[in-house]
Amino acid sequence: MTEPRPYRSTPIFDENTLPVALRGEHRTKAGVWGLIRVIEGELNLTYVDPHTEKLLSPGQPGVISPEQIHFVTPLGKVKIQVDFYNEPPDL
Repeated sequence: MTEPRPYRSTPIFDENTLPVALRGEHRTKAGVWGLIRVIEGELNLTYVDPHTEKLLSPGQPGVISPEQIHFVTPLGKVKIQVDFYNEPPDL
């Protein structure tokens, strides 16, 4: 069995280039998982329902389930990339 591979990845964003759309409430599409990878710094991931916050850092990624409403907040200088999968990613 092979481990899931992303079908698409975003560019690498920093605290200045992180799109406004990712800072506000949004969701992945049906059947799509997101994996937020922090390359440098820290990022706060907030799941809306139920309200949960998770601190992401290098080695501590965040998984977004299909259609899960969430938003992110950079905590100072940060570099992140989001990978998209058609099945749950391995951590």
